[in-house]
Amino acid sequence: MSEEILINITPMESRVAVVENGVLQDVYVERPQRRGIVGNIYKGRVVRVLPGMQAAFVDIGLERAAFIHAAEISRHEGQAVEPISALVHDGQPLVVQVTKDPIGKKGARLTTQLSVPSRYLVYMPGSSHVGISLKIEEEAERERLRQLVQDCMQAEGIEDSGGFILRTAAEGARPEDILADIRYLRRLWEQIAGQIQTAAAPSVIYQDLSLALRTVRDLVTLRVEKVRIDSRETFQRVRQFVGELMPELGSCLEHYPGERPIFDLYGVEDEIQKALDRKVALKSGGYLVIDPAEAMTTIDVNTGAFVGHRTLEETIFKTNLEAAMAIARQLRLRNIGGIIIIDFIDMEDEEHRRQVLRTLEKQLERDHAKTNIIGITELGLVQMTRKRTRESLEQVLCEPCSCCQGRGRLKTPETVCYEIFREILREARAYQAEGYRVLANQKVIDRLLDEESGNVADLESFIGRAIRFQVETSYSQEQYDVVLL
Repeated sequence: MSEEILINITPMESRVAVVENGVLQDVYVERPQRRGIVGNIYKGRVVRVLPGMQAAFVDIGLERAAFIHAAEISRHEGQAVEPISALVHDGQPLVVQVTKDPIGKKGARLTTQLSVPSRYLVYMPGSSHVGISLKIEEEAERERLRQLVQDCMQAEGIEDSGGFILRTAAEGARPEDILADIRYLRRLWEQIAGQIQTAAAPSVIYQDLSLALRTVRDLVTLRVEKVRIDSRETFQRVRQFVGELMPELGSCLEHYPGERPIFDLYGVEDEIQKALDRKVALKSGGYLVIDPAEAMTTIDVNTGAFVGHRTLEETIFKTNLEAAMAIARQLRLRNIGGIIIIDFIDMEDEEHRRQVLRTLEKQLERDHAKTNIIGITELGLVQMTRKRTRESLEQVLCEPCSCCQGRGRLKTPETVCYEIFREILREARAYQAEGYRVLANQKVIDRLLDEESGNVADLESFIGRAIRFQVETSYSQEQYDVVLL
């Protein structure tokens, strides 16, 4: 399976595309003004304790106060969660780490259980545990890595000063790689610990790497054939970073100097545009309809033009199988998080249902975000969750429509006309005027002068005043003003 990573850098934004066999699988966008803060460590100040919610708000210097639950301030591993009022009080300085970016109207989510990542390891200064990524499945390799970390900690004399988690990238790592990572993380933590002592609250103590460096640290595995970067400056920075921390990856780095934009190589720009559409076409002729909402995202599967060659049940089964693979890709590509409800086409055959669910589970194994399929409801809906740590692609690239306020619907010209009539009646009762001028969108004015002209004449007769009309090209279909003459 061929995998390439394309890194596009401009002064306004950085973008990363993960391409598998020529097909876009993941996209990441970071803008300097809206850079993600997951992983950042802050010295904050508690501004409000909420005993009823077992939580507190913490000022970390952002526009909105961040949120922390009592379970994230536990003093001792494995013990029951203490009441929030016994853990923190108003005005108290608190060193915290961001686990979730601010999304929509919600502030960032925090923890006091700090950790800092490197290529193969995550260092946890407040723990004594050595854990291993669940994606490393072979028991012999898990045991080798566990022993390797313990040997390195013993050699460095740091057995009782923190714990480690071995990341998925650690599979097959050499002893010298693990030792180098442990030394790097220890040096980094010493710097952070020093800043914690002297920094004022609120202030940032540690910021995670830029998107390009995070990509190389977190996403580049031995499966990746090429990492192509279109900025020479960023390429040099990444090459230096790789040389210091992961020299075995140096051969896959490549500066892309081509005149053709790097994202055009595999049609990435077109795929990003498609990822903002509500409807997703399937190769068979079927399609998905993806509807994100505040509480959850719903995905509906339809056969569309696909009629198949055999029975209706076979057609439905093939469409659902293709949909399961497409849904897993769309969740990654759009970075959809939270509760997800999938309405596959109803299948009579129990074995077909099992195969579709297995296909979805298999495809989700490649997802970097944690996913969990809860099961199928009595109505045949698949319930699942996907961990949300940053804004979705739509939230990064789009904003609610100023015309419909994010509803996805506009009032018809007919509805707006009747609102205007009611507004004129209100004005006529409240104020004495010689007449009224209606300022509105072209479609609304056209209807007032055509289909509604009889109603306009009746209204003029009823209020005893003339009504004039004026097209305002800048007005949306729902906008209008009634002006006294």
